[in-house]
Amino acid sequence: MNTNPSELFIGIDICKEQLDIADTTPSATWSVANDEAGIASLVDRLRPLKPKLIVMEATGGLETLLYSALTTANLPAVVVNPRQARDFAKALGKLAKTDAIDARVLAHFGSAVKPAVRPMKDEALQELTALVTRRHQLIAMLTAEKTRLKQAPRWICKDIKANIKSLEKRLLKIEAEISKSIKNTPGWKEKDDLLKSVPGVGDVLSMNLLSNLFELGELNRKEIATLVGVAPINRDSGNFRGRRMIWGGRAQVRSALYMAALSASRCNPVIKSFYQRLIQKGKKPKVALTACMRKLLVILNTMVKNNTHWDPKQFPDLDFNHGC
Repeated sequence: MNTNPSELFIGIDICKEQLDIADTTPSATWSVANDEAGIASLVDRLRPLKPKLIVMEATGGLETLLYSALTTANLPAVVVNPRQARDFAKALGKLAKTDAIDARVLAHFGSAVKPAVRPMKDEALQELTALVTRRHQLIAMLTAEKTRLKQAPRWICKDIKANIKSLEKRLLKIEAEISKSIKNTPGWKEKDDLLKSVPGVGDVLSMNLLSNLFELGELNRKEIATLVGVAPINRDSGNFRGRRMIWGGRAQVRSALYMAALSASRCNPVIKSFYQRLIQKGKKPKVALTACMRKLLVILNTMVKNNTHWDPKQFPDLDFNHGC
């Protein structure tokens, strides 16, 4: 393998039982077991090589142990969206899909794209993220059961109602654990209070930002909007000017941000004025609300960066005299 740190990019394809590893040199791929012993041997092999970047895909949590071990060893590891990696493979003409091919594609993806290495979540933040994700899952299950109840035959309604009651109890328990975790963790309570000082921002958006957008306040307005997936994407060609659309990003954060922006468009003086101005200009309500999501996110990012609570006078470019 090439040991030049300026040229060595590693790709790792993750399966439940095995890790397939490749780099950007002509060297063959190799494999290790996806367990503590296998990962430890991989770290020992990679450490002296000093790779510039190690790329793996998000695989529903299977990557957590490996990613933790690599970052603990101060190796530059990054987890990328599987869709991005697959689109890159198609662009290279790599239509076949095997573990070894995927590992090599990830290595080339790292070399060509050079995705940014982000700091790893600490154990407390990982726990909070897991709790918030579980809350999201319980709400999805509750919604599905309530939908079934509306069209279910009467002889199974009792069972569905019992399951709904059980899910609601579990949801309350999870929310209590989330609230306790935020209140008892240094820094989180202060940031939670700061975020919720903004009219329209409540517990749901705050907990999602704390757990799934820890980069808030560390990036500029364009970077944070792109990361969440609320930055408009141009669709132009020649004289044609297509509609701007949002795409990608962190869906769970974006979902919570949508509900907060909907509330803020009614009770937050800055967002309400901004929304009304866009409607008066002929923008469709959904387009205006998407712009409000981006505006609200930028405001929150600025507040966290400057460690300041809500003050509408910080945004003099908008009319903030409208009440709720």
